[in-house]
Order: sequence, then C-alpha cells, then structure tokens
Amino acid sequence: MVVFGSSQLGGDKELLQKLKLGTVDMALPSTVMSSEVDLFGIFEMPYLVKDRKHMAAIEKAVVWPRLAPEAEKKGLKIIAVWENGYRHITNNKRPINVPADLKGVKLRTPEGKWRVKMFQAYGANPSPMKFSEVFTALQTGVMDGQENPFTQIYSAKFQEVQKFLSLTGHVYTPAYAVVGAKKWAGLPADVRKILEDAAKENQAFVYSTAAKAEDDLLAKIKAAGVQINEPNKPAFVTASKAVYEEFGESVKGSKELIDKALALAK
Repeated sequence: MVVFGSSQLGGDKELLQKLKLGTVDMALPSTVMSSEVDLFGIFEMPYLVKDRKHMAAIEKAVVWPRLAPEAEKKGLKIIAVWENGYRHITNNKRPINVPADLKGVKLRTPEGKWRVKMFQAYGANPSPMKFSEVFTALQTGVMDGQENPFTQIYSAKFQEVQKFLSLTGHVYTPAYAVVGAKKWAGLPADVRKILEDAAKENQAFVYSTAAKAEDDLLAKIKAAGVQINEPNKPAFVTASKAVYEEFGESVKGSKELIDKALALAK
C-alpha cells in the first residue's frame, strides 16, 4: 500500500469522487461524509460525543446499522471507524472564552455545511477550505483561525502561525476507513475479509495512540509559544441549541439518531 497525506490526491470531496470511480482505493474522510449523506451530520452536532467509550457505543448503535448502509447506497463502503479527534479553535485575534469572542473571526472549516452553520451560530465568519491551503491562509491573514484536533494542528505546524489555542473540544469527529463499493465488490471474498478485519482491529491502536498524543501534543504546542485557555463550555453548549434544532428539522430521521446517541452517554 502507498499512502498519500496532506490532500496530495485531492481535497475531501474529490477523494470521495475518486473512491467511487475506483481511481483511489481507500481514503480516511471525516466531516465531508455529511456532504454525501445528510445523516452523517450527527457528528457535526457540538458536544454530542462525551468520550471514546461513548463513541464506541454510538458506533455500534448508530454508525453500523444506520449510517454505513446509507453511505453504501452512495457507492462508499465503510470498513472501519477510526478517529479525527476532538476539535479545538486556534486564531490570531484573541483567546476564545465564550461564543461572542468569535465575532468577526475569519475561521477556516472543513467541507461540511453543519460546521459552517455551527460557527455562524457562534458569531464567527466561517469559510470551508481544503486542509492543504490552511497554513498559507493563516500565515497571510486570509484566515484568522481554524479548528482541528491537536494532531492536525501540530503536524501542519499551525503553532508557527497562530497565537491562541482555545480548548473548546466543540466536536468529536470520527474518521472512516472508506473504500469504493464497486471496486470493493470486485475483490475476492477472502481479501475483503482480511482487509476489513485488519481495519477494525486497528481501531484500538488508533484510540490509544490518539489519547496519549493529546497530552504530548498539547505540551508541544504550548512550548511553541501558543497561549492556551480553557473556555466556558456551557456557554458554547447553550449557543449550540439552534444548530441541533435546524439539523433535527431539516434532516429526516436525525432527531431519533441524536436522541439515541445522547441516551448512550447516560
């Protein structure tokens, strides 16, 4: 297997198209899945996933029975659920303690409409953009900030071009090991089983590595001179209600899934 990172094979939406066409064998999309299947927007709902144990329960009760079949109808087969992680806000304007602090902040988001709606509800000025273009946009001031898990923040060197990191943890995004359904169906059954088993077994490694990296990477980002603050999360939860309401009203079947996911946290 040859792995290409940093959008070398195209942006999120292009990669999904290439999976369907069979020109890319496997990809690890995250937020962009909601642009293919509206129900995947459940993971765009702020503060939905409490921790990885909660996510494991959601995967079992929601992802496999409800979301995976919808993705397959669009020509995308999920073979495992990994993670992108908890997302936090970096920017060059000010520490973000409450949603009002985002007013007027030009914020890059991934290609998924619900993330845009969420930050509009918080008062920011969000713009979807390919990940590969973000560093330059931050460096030149085209964007004031962005939101990502520590892994992406650190590996993309955003700490070199951002002054503030606010630990909002506003969204936990799964990442999906996805193959093109058509090409996958053409593989021998034994090969499919080996690949699927390996992808699922890898989840434990992904989770443990990600959990450990969170502490290590936060320390490294801090050491790079970025100012870190703990925001008022209840204020963000309150400001998120409108997004939940709009999503529940506009996406058929979503309210039932959200209620099921939230109930699993109890």
